[in-house]
Amino acid sequence: MDATRAGSVRLSALLLLLAALGGAWWLGAHSRWARALSAAEPRAVTARGDLAADELATIELFKAASDSVAFIEPLESVRVPFQGTVQQTAGTGSGFVWDKAGHVVTNFHVVQEASGALVTLHDGSQYEARRVVFYADKDLAVLTIDAPPDKLFPVTLGSSHDLQVGQKAFAIGNPYGLDYSLTHGIISALDREMDSVGGRRITGVIQTDAPINPGNSGGPLLDSAGRLIGVNTMIWSESGSSAGLGFAVPVDEVKRVVTQLIANGRVVRPGLGFKAGGPLEARRFGVRGVPVAEVPPGSSAERAGLRGYRRQGNRLLLGDVILAIDGRPVADKDELMNLLETMDVGRSVTVRVLREGSEMDVPVTLQSVN
Repeated sequence: MDATRAGSVRLSALLLLLAALGGAWWLGAHSRWARALSAAEPRAVTARGDLAADELATIELFKAASDSVAFIEPLESVRVPFQGTVQQTAGTGSGFVWDKAGHVVTNFHVVQEASGALVTLHDGSQYEARRVVFYADKDLAVLTIDAPPDKLFPVTLGSSHDLQVGQKAFAIGNPYGLDYSLTHGIISALDREMDSVGGRRITGVIQTDAPINPGNSGGPLLDSAGRLIGVNTMIWSESGSSAGLGFAVPVDEVKRVVTQLIANGRVVRPGLGFKAGGPLEARRFGVRGVPVAEVPPGSSAERAGLRGYRRQGNRLLLGDVILAIDGRPVADKDELMNLLETMDVGRSVTVRVLREGSEMDVPVTLQSVN
């Protein structure tokens, strides 16, 4: 066999081998494609079955309560070239409908320093608040909007004095502007304290691990029956997001404050009618309680004979120190104010005072104070 013929035979054999390999590859690829096609065919959907009882309860709670929740946008006045002064939104918060008269409750800090507020209801309708009243000491505000009664769904009121640690808690609000978000957890603790934007301590605060984030402020905290038990007010977090430590003003306090804000435009506080010394002065004199610093003429304190500071040369002498009201001890000014706020103007109380080293009881009639 000459060299030319031998080369032709080898080439033919090589081509046959390549054809065989190519055919084997095609058959394998086709088989894999066929299997993939078969695997991509629609699969049957497995029936869900009935929802669990707790899921159904949560769904019903959201359906019943979400229409009561409002989206709050504080407004600020800004000067715009060629347009003059315009109103623009300056943050977000939450709130809830209190009654059919158009009163919407939120946190004071949501609308603090705002020139107005825009309220968005469940159906997307928006109303600018025509009246804003507040009580900074409890971080609560009431906005009044002119909405038709058929668009207003007042929240169902509950109670907070009978809450127990471990109860379920639900929050509905607008975290980060994501409106009508539902989160849930439990009541983690009761009778916490927190500082209000007004500087006073708020007592009886509810602690919850229901996730609460910026934008939830002013929204409702609900129990498992969908009743309002608190107003979500603040979180403790190093990151600014929920860390499982949320705090709410208890509804028993909310009812008392909101009722007065609607009726009077302010909270009428009962008091003894004197100017109190602060904790620094109490430590300076080495006493525990509330020093009476000044007794204004014509006040209940003056009529009861309470004594304030007095000077002897360059020395400031201690007057009376309030130790207890009707047998309930008060350690400082905040405790005294919180206790008196549970009472009514015109009520006579027994004030235990420390005077010149001796304790004595003095009857005082409570008056209205600013």
